[in-house]
Amino acid sequence: MELTVRDAAGLLNVSEKSIYRWIREGKLPAYRVHEQYRFSRAELLEWATARKVSVSVDIFDEPQADGQKPASLVEALKAGGIHYRVSGTDKASALRAVVELIPLPQEVDRQFLLQVLLARESLGSTGVGDGVAIPHVRNPIVMHIPRPLVTLGFLEQPVEFGAMDGKPVHTLFTIVSPTIRGHLNILSRLAYVLREPPFADAIARQRSREEILVQAAAVEAGIPGLSPTRERPTQ
Repeated sequence: MELTVRDAAGLLNVSEKSIYRWIREGKLPAYRVHEQYRFSRAELLEWATARKVSVSVDIFDEPQADGQKPASLVEALKAGGIHYRVSGTDKASALRAVVELIPLPQEVDRQFLLQVLLARESLGSTGVGDGVAIPHVRNPIVMHIPRPLVTLGFLEQPVEFGAMDGKPVHTLFTIVSPTIRGHLNILSRLAYVLREPPFADAIARQRSREEILVQAAAVEAGIPGLSPTRERPTQ
């Protein structure tokens, strides 16, 4: 989805003047279309997450074309799984290990998914700082799965990921989605919850699966349109 300067300012909770300044300084990813600036929603979310810029809850207001309620991060984490002591000595081997853990249908080519994730990394690291990376594909519609998945993997040892803050990565949130809309929804929610101290602390301390789900559900309860009772994790 192409966003205008006004849209970008609203989603990042800043003035349009700030948006233009960031563009001039080369800090904000933007495209010039017919003498006007346009923005990718996914790129804005990645940019905001890496720089710890707050995003507006309005980012969750995009209507669903099929009328289906968007998946929550808790649902996606339950579907994708939370794993500890994931192997890997570098970016490629860590991603390979995570891809093997994602609960994908048998017909999905895992090697193809790995290559797509590595190609995405070649465009720019998905490391968003503080030891966290969010590997995902730019065109998620190629994955034939019923609902979005987020596989959370805690690495056995931190690896260099080319993150903007220069810190090695110890935590991977790998997103796989059947649609671009679902991908953006999950990326929006993940960007939102990672800014909340209770959830961020649970991730940094590699807490139990149950505690991570509880913290994610607590944060998501404040997102418009999401029923907190529906997302209560099972113990």
